[in-house]
Amino acid sequence: QVQLVESGGDLVQPGGSLRLSCAASGSIFSLGAMGWHRQAPGKQRELVAGINSGGSIVYADSVKGRFTLSRDNTKNTVSLQMNSLKPEDTAVYYCYAVVDLTGRGTKNFYWGRGTQVTVSS
Repeated sequence: QVQLVESGGDLVQPGGSLRLSCAASGSIFSLGAMGWHRQAPGKQRELVAGINSGGSIVYADSVKGRFTLSRDNTKNTVSLQMNSLKPEDTAVYYCYAVVDLTGRGTKNFYWGRGTQVTVSS
């Protein structure tokens, strides 16, 4: 199986920065898209940023210009640099990855357990 382990969530003041990291491990033949969703209390989970295996990146409009997504294919990691954080960025952030386990083309979708980001003074 595949495990996604997130790190970096914390309490930060408005205007501050955090860096989230997610490492994929397990029986991975190849990794496809990776990225982050978030879910605030009482709201639906939403895409924050995603990157495909070719390096194309999409961002939610609400984070464009403030968040930067990157991946390291040699380490099977994806990172989210979050700058100029706002109280409305407060949420549980979930890493996701699309994984080919066998090389036969079947894709499986995995979530991490989530890491809490709280932006508050």
